[in-house]
Amino acid sequence: MIRLLLTDGHSPAREALRTGLGAAAGLEVAGEAGTGDELLAQLIRATPTIILLDLMLSGPDIFALLPALRAQYPQVRVLARGELANAHYVTRAFDLGAHGYLLKSDRLPELVHGLKSVAAGRPFLCSAIGVALLSRLYVASPAAAGAARTALSLSKREMEVLGLVAEGLTNAEIALKLFTSKRTIETHRQNIMDKTQSRNTAALIMLAVRQGLLPE
Repeated sequence: MIRLLLTDGHSPAREALRTGLGAAAGLEVAGEAGTGDELLAQLIRATPTIILLDLMLSGPDIFALLPALRAQYPQVRVLARGELANAHYVTRAFDLGAHGYLLKSDRLPELVHGLKSVAAGRPFLCSAIGVALLSRLYVASPAAAGAARTALSLSKREMEVLGLVAEGLTNAEIALKLFTSKRTIETHRQNIMDKTQSRNTAALIMLAVRQGLLPE
């Protein structure tokens, strides 16, 4: 059973998360916090497996708290949850100790998937950020895009779709360009999104940012 310490600075949102996550198989909400101070107090009582960490919590600066949190509780996994999707912000969360990152706008199934992935020892990056950054990677460096295809087991057609996503084309426009149906393109995009939830994606994208292949 995964023991979850749930944090969110907005009470109604935290209540909704508690209800949704509490019903998920294999998850137990062992504690919750609405501020950084409450988080520190709950850590001792809740003995969590994983923390769902709201990066906007009031109180102690969360980015300053992360390294101390990891040093004092090295066994506890951390899935960061924020509102920003830019590469610099996401990379900073990973560098300071988060094991995964997803957006507050992500739906419950992806949140559950992220929690279980991080609890199992795998880094996690939500699909929305994964697709966006991989698209930029495709444009920034053909060589790195080739590495992405290998790491994620993307097909040649999926990489073509990814490249057209990077150019800003809609599903309908991509379908016309590739002489196929819109539904087929939607399937390819879903496959790409599924694959960007893998362990290699987070590592690949973080490496690409640090090597300057993606703008921050």
